[in-house]
Amino acid sequence: MCVMQVPQLTNFFNAIASDDRIKTTHIALYVVLFELWNQNLFVSPFSISRSRVMLMCRMGGKTTYHDHLKDLVAFGYIKYLPSYHPQVGSLVWMEF
Repeated sequence: MCVMQVPQLTNFFNAIASDDRIKTTHIALYVVLFELWNQNLFVSPFSISRSRVMLMCRMGGKTTYHDHLKDLVAFGYIKYLPSYHPQVGSLVWMEF
């Protein structure tokens, strides 16, 4: 049996263990972004759609989504470049 570790995900969970600012909704959002990064073969930046991300992490409110995304940026977990065009996705870089 081959065991594979994903150091970026391990680093994130090690960091949040002592970060009292992080709530379960932040973790859900980060894990969804991580999966989308995985689907993009770990190439950054990658494009995201707010509606898809919200659906995947079961986040119901746009305000909560944007607040938590801003938190992850402010806390240094991701880099985010918003797109204000409805047909063009925003860009995300995973910092860990």
